[in-house]
Amino acid sequence: MTDELLRTPLFDLYKQHGAKTIDFGGWDLPVQFSGIKAEHEAVRNRAGLFDVSHMGEVIVEGPDSTAFLQKLVTNDVSKLTEGRAQYTVMCNEDGGTVDDLLIYKLSGDKYLVVVNAANTEKDVRWMQRHAEGDVSVTDVSDDYALLALQGPLAQEILSRLTDEPLEDIKFFRFREGVEIAGHPALVSRTGYTGEDGFEIYTSPESARALWTEILRAGEPDGLLPAGLGARDTLRFEAGLPLYGQELSDSVSPLEAGLGFVVKLGKEEDFIGKEALARQKEAGVPRKVAGLEMIDKGIPRTGYAVYKDGEKVGEVTTGTQSPTIGKNVGNALIRAEYANPGEELEVEVRKRRLKAKVVETPFYKRPKSQ
Repeated sequence: MTDELLRTPLFDLYKQHGAKTIDFGGWDLPVQFSGIKAEHEAVRNRAGLFDVSHMGEVIVEGPDSTAFLQKLVTNDVSKLTEGRAQYTVMCNEDGGTVDDLLIYKLSGDKYLVVVNAANTEKDVRWMQRHAEGDVSVTDVSDDYALLALQGPLAQEILSRLTDEPLEDIKFFRFREGVEIAGHPALVSRTGYTGEDGFEIYTSPESARALWTEILRAGEPDGLLPAGLGARDTLRFEAGLPLYGQELSDSVSPLEAGLGFVVKLGKEEDFIGKEALARQKEAGVPRKVAGLEMIDKGIPRTGYAVYKDGEKVGEVTTGTQSPTIGKNVGNALIRAEYANPGEELEVEVRKRRLKAKVVETPFYKRPKSQ
């Protein structure tokens, strides 16, 4: 690795757990510790701890902050109250996706916006360019580190380190000033794995101590440190899109299956609204659909998808699912071929192998958890 790669405050702790790091969007990050499948299985059945401090954090505040965010994103920010978070999308004028992000309402006119790491500079420029009225947009990424404790035992493990009644923090809710092992943090019941769990925003200094304390608290339950590899297979199985794969500046949230965050009925105009309205009216030309291989082979990102000899799209993400044990993928394909049961072909190493369109997500958390 070169010195030019960015590193999180936890980087020098990785080696204690046998981390293998890679260049991920300019960051030197762990792809795995004990192994992708072992980490994936730990999160599905027990718990895993991720360092996601590379994510970008932006403070949007001022009397006009709500109006500004309403113009900026597709979801209805006016529905947010203090202590609630919202998943949404920022679009360009053509309806393509600038980024998908989380918005936390900290107070009446102050919001924390969390963006994808590789997009942080681009997103901040976009937000500042479109800022109107009495509002400020400040990149505070260096002030935050972010840990994600995910899995069915996440609450039990974290409760050993705090007096906060974590059961009161419901899905897409958060609390500020939570003391975890003596360190203040914003604790949010959100995640990117399809499991229950928490995202813990804290200072870079506190994050180092919390990483060690949480791993120690969860050791009896089989908690494992987890890397980007497991994060990707977990989010993929759960039907959560990844920017640069299922989403991009040329792929709309409607095409990506994120229509639930596109509120065309909200009073305020937002960037891309007209384009998305036209797309919805006419029917999206492409859709991200789930594929399951019929022939033996794994559909990898970028592989071409064919119907009757004609290319109709390409794979956005694919793998052998650790949970269901099948070779599956997502593909952005022409909408007329995105119906479950449709037989297609995926070009794998110059051979066209049979696949079929299936319902997604590939995995849903059991309701008993």
